[in-house]
Amino acid sequence: MKILLTGATGFIGRHTVPLLLARGHQVTALARSIPPTLPAWWNEVQFIAAPIGNDDIVPPPSPDLLLHLAWPRLDDMASEFHLTEILPAQLRWLKMMIGAGVKRIIGAGTCFEYGKQEGCLSETSPPAPILAYAQAKHQLHLQLTEHIAQMPSPPLLQWVRIFYLYGAGQAQRSLMAQLDAAIDNGDPVFNMSPGDQQRDYLTVNEVARRLAILVEHPEVQGIVNCCRGVPITVRQLVEKRIAERGATLRLNLGYYPYPVYEPMAFWGSAQRLDPLLAEEL
Repeated sequence: MKILLTGATGFIGRHTVPLLLARGHQVTALARSIPPTLPAWWNEVQFIAAPIGNDDIVPPPSPDLLLHLAWPRLDDMASEFHLTEILPAQLRWLKMMIGAGVKRIIGAGTCFEYGKQEGCLSETSPPAPILAYAQAKHQLHLQLTEHIAQMPSPPLLQWVRIFYLYGAGQAQRSLMAQLDAAIDNGDPVFNMSPGDQQRDYLTVNEVARRLAILVEHPEVQGIVNCCRGVPITVRQLVEKRIAERGATLRLNLGYYPYPVYEPMAFWGSAQRLDPLLAEEL
């Protein structure tokens, strides 16, 4: 397929592009700017450097699929900027893409759309976002859905709620990036929360693989959880990484409080993606 992928040099996008190319797809990669270090796939894609919201961006040519991963300001998910600035710009641009002939969109949502609900969260669990970032993502999904419902030949919209992820290229303020930095620096102690929170983690490579598989399955419509489906405590995840790195630093549990916007224990149901993963085996 001809795929237009936004956020191509972001945390998830940079890992997704090479997988799509390996599966035989043609990729037009869009990002805010040309990265200072060019990725290995650079010469295999058509690259567009422009921010989302630029009304001059049109699909060249009209793609079979828009895989929309771009979203700025993830270092401050509580900022109202997500609702007041990013949401309107994204909605306007996506409507323009639909008007230009895009027939299918896979949008990247977030598990934070579920808010503080506990336990196993399925795609039918009601959204209750707290963070401004999650509220903006949820509103984008709702307003896109309303927009295409009014069209005589509506495009297909698949909305992927991505749970926790980690790996190469993650934000330096994220838990696992800080842990790796502490190990690299030879720190004797790592400060963290109590660590008994249960979460659902995937590596960014696995998230990218699941997105690349979903690209080839337009029949899986609506909301799709991208998750492992198995909870792990934050402490277990950290201890696993320490063991993998052969490090010996001590955990200072309880140094940071629990995040106020997260429930103590939640994970996803992967019932819509799991059958597709089984087919790949």
